[in-house]
Amino acid sequence: MNQLFPSAQSGLFGRRQRRARGARVPVTVLTGFLGAGKTTLLKRFLETPDGAGTALVVNEFGEAGIDDALLRASADETALLGNGCLCCITRTDLQVTLRRLVADRARGAIPDFRRIVIETSGLADPGPILQTFATDKALGEEFHVETVVTLADAATGADTLSWSAEARKQAILADTIVVTKGDIAGEAKVAALTATLRALNPRAAIVAAVSGALDPHYLLVAPAGERAGFVAEQEHSDGIASFTLTAGAPVPWPAFARTMETLTALRGPDLLRVKGFLDVEGAQGPVLVQFVQHLAHPPVELDRWPDGARGTRVVFITRHISEKQVRDLFAAVSAVAG
Repeated sequence: MNQLFPSAQSGLFGRRQRRARGARVPVTVLTGFLGAGKTTLLKRFLETPDGAGTALVVNEFGEAGIDDALLRASADETALLGNGCLCCITRTDLQVTLRRLVADRARGAIPDFRRIVIETSGLADPGPILQTFATDKALGEEFHVETVVTLADAATGADTLSWSAEARKQAILADTIVVTKGDIAGEAKVAALTATLRALNPRAAIVAAVSGALDPHYLLVAPAGERAGFVAEQEHSDGIASFTLTAGAPVPWPAFARTMETLTALRGPDLLRVKGFLDVEGAQGPVLVQFVQHLAHPPVELDRWPDGARGTRVVFITRHISEKQVRDLFAAVSAVAG
C-alpha cells in the first residue's frame, strides 16, 4: 500500500471529523464555590440571544440555578423558560437526566436545544461530571464537554481557596475562570485573587464579570491554544502539578497509548485531567486525546490543526506525578516498542 489510509475521508482512528466533535451537542460545565454568582450569571446569559436553545441542568436539588420558583419539591422535572430554554432539576443521577432529555426531545415533549449547561453544586468537584461523559458511550455519542467554566468570588475567593480542596479543584480543572464581585471587593482583592488563580491554573483564561454581565462567548467555547505560562511545571500544596507534554516530531501512537494505559492503570486517581492534541505518525490531522483519571475518551482525528500550528501539546493536571516521570515513562515505552 502506498498510502496508510484507504481514502481521504478515513484515518488511523476512523473517519476524520471536519469539526472537533462532529454534530454532538456541546456541554458547558459551570462550577464555582457557594455564593460565587452562578445564578446571576446564568440568568443574564439566558436572557441574551446566545442563550436561546439552552438546556440547563441543575445538578443538585436545593441550588437556586435559575429562580427559587423553578426548584419544585418533587423528583426530577423539566421547567420551560423564556428565550427557547428549558431547565431540568435533578437530585439523582446525571446520566438518567441527560438520557431523558434526549428521549424527550426525540418525541417532541420538550423544545429542541442546541447546547447544555450543567450547573454544579457550590461544593462539588467537577471531576465526576467529566468522568460521566468519558464512561457512558451512549452519552458520548450525543454530547461532548466543550468547556469548564469556574466562578470565583473576589470578596471571599482567596480565603476560600486557602482552606477548600473543592474550590481549588474547581479552579484547577477550569478552562475559563470568571472573577465575580470585583466591583464590591475592590482592585486589591481582585489582584490578589487573580494571582492565586494564576498560580493554581496558568492555562486558564481569567476574565471578569460585573453584576453577572459576561461576554456569552466564554460560556460557549473553551479558550483556544495553550497559555504561555503553562509549559513550566506548577506545584501546589495539594501535590497537584500542571504541565504540558510537547514533542518536536510525530509521535508513534502505540507508544503514547501504552504509556497512558500504564499511567491510568498505576496512577489513575492521580490523573485529574489530560487533554490535548497529538501529532501522530501516519495521521494527517491532529488527534484529540482526553483522559479523566482512569478513564479515556476515544481518540478523534480532526481535519485540521485548530490554530494552524502543527505539533504535539497535551496538558496534564496531576497529583504527585511530575512532568519528568511522564516523559521518562514515555521514553521507556518508546524504547521497548522500538
